[in-house]
Amino acid sequence: MFGEINAFLNDLIWGNVLIYLLPIVGIFFTISSRFVQFRYFFKMWHILKERDHDKEGHISSFQALMLSVAGRVGGGNIAGVAVAITLGGPGAVFWMWVIALVGMATSFFECSLAQLYKDKDALDSSVYRGGPAYYATKGLGQKWLGAIISVLLMVTFGFAFNATQSYIITSSFEASFGLPSWVTGLALTAIFALAIFGGVRRIARMTEVIVPVMALGYLLIAAVVIALNITEVPSLFAMIVTEAFYPNTAIAGGIGSVIIMGAKRGMFSNEAGLGSAPNVAAVAYVAHPVQQGVVQSFSVFIDTIILCTCTAFIILLSGVYVPGASDVQGVLLTQNALIEQIGPMGGIFVSIALLLFGFSSILYNYYLAENSLNFFESRNKTAFFLFKLFCIGLIIWGSFQDLSSVFAFADLSMGLLAISNLVVITLLYKPVLVLIRGYERQIKEGKKPVLRYDDYQDFNIGLEPWKEIVDRINGQEKGCETTIPK
Repeated sequence: MFGEINAFLNDLIWGNVLIYLLPIVGIFFTISSRFVQFRYFFKMWHILKERDHDKEGHISSFQALMLSVAGRVGGGNIAGVAVAITLGGPGAVFWMWVIALVGMATSFFECSLAQLYKDKDALDSSVYRGGPAYYATKGLGQKWLGAIISVLLMVTFGFAFNATQSYIITSSFEASFGLPSWVTGLALTAIFALAIFGGVRRIARMTEVIVPVMALGYLLIAAVVIALNITEVPSLFAMIVTEAFYPNTAIAGGIGSVIIMGAKRGMFSNEAGLGSAPNVAAVAYVAHPVQQGVVQSFSVFIDTIILCTCTAFIILLSGVYVPGASDVQGVLLTQNALIEQIGPMGGIFVSIALLLFGFSSILYNYYLAENSLNFFESRNKTAFFLFKLFCIGLIIWGSFQDLSSVFAFADLSMGLLAISNLVVITLLYKPVLVLIRGYERQIKEGKKPVLRYDDYQDFNIGLEPWKEIVDRINGQEKGCETTIPK
């Protein structure tokens, strides 16, 4: 009965709501901001060079980027793409690209809002927090909505996504090394239990090392595969675009199924509009919210346009994929494809990549869940201890599930969270447009952009964190007028 209800709700949410809401909201943000994700694309390099984050409680823009990439880049890039191709055909890859390109604008808006409405932790003034629950509460004045979003974030990331990552890692190790899933599951759980103490800064320090290494390694393997099949790449692009509109007859559901699978797996992978990255974006130390919006927009590009495309090419160039065949899917399809291209080492590489991708995602997901629990301003040690135990238990639970049940659970909670967050950021789009205009005006004046928070008092932002940041930057940037208008 639970499976039938879950399937019904998934079909309703993804087939009748998000299939329209995701692209419409992304296109609206893209046009209203005058294609901000493309205009500001190359500003990201300058922003990442800034090192004004030594204030306790903050992380740098680069650390925030690596932390969000650690969350976005996970099983969705390896197993999720394979599922999209298995059930939606090669055309699903095209719709993943589309969702990502418009999703870059959505991520820009949500992460700029997270910075604008961030606030100090109620019990620890050295720590800043923010995200959908905070901008829903402060921007819209609806704390009940913030509470619902916090619960959905907790369920989606701390519970559903971590169970999904656990399944993907353990099934991959079983295929490559013959290890029973429960053995890998217990080992993964033990490492996770040791790692979840230390907060966002410790996780950020880990991911700024792990993420570049694992991403570059995966890109290198993909480059080798593409180089071995370089003559087939043009026809592969043509096939992806063609099948996006005229899918193979073996794909059940026709073009609707292709679009839905591309949207589902695209959002599962890049999380644009899902409300996850804003929680990390709010902690980054930047002079202006737009700066973190630009950086987080780029993380969507890294995740889908670069890394998901690598997986798609590895699968489609291998010849392992057969339209309509469902006996091999998910991570096993990706592993078999890489084995076909570079031999047995390919399967081992995928397993190791999944371990690094997946474990960094699990840490990131746990941080989001704990951050959501902090929204309720509770520091009951027993409650937090039980919460940690429950999250640990779900890592074990995920290793025993089958692919369909794990992804169905994640899809449902993800869909509910996405609808809530997309509605909130759409209602709050005006403050972001004001942010963009203020940022561009200061650049034209030849000044380093800082948030002139007097311009935003109509939007009910928290003044204390921004006064502290801007005053500190004013002290560092002598000779450059960055004073706040009275």
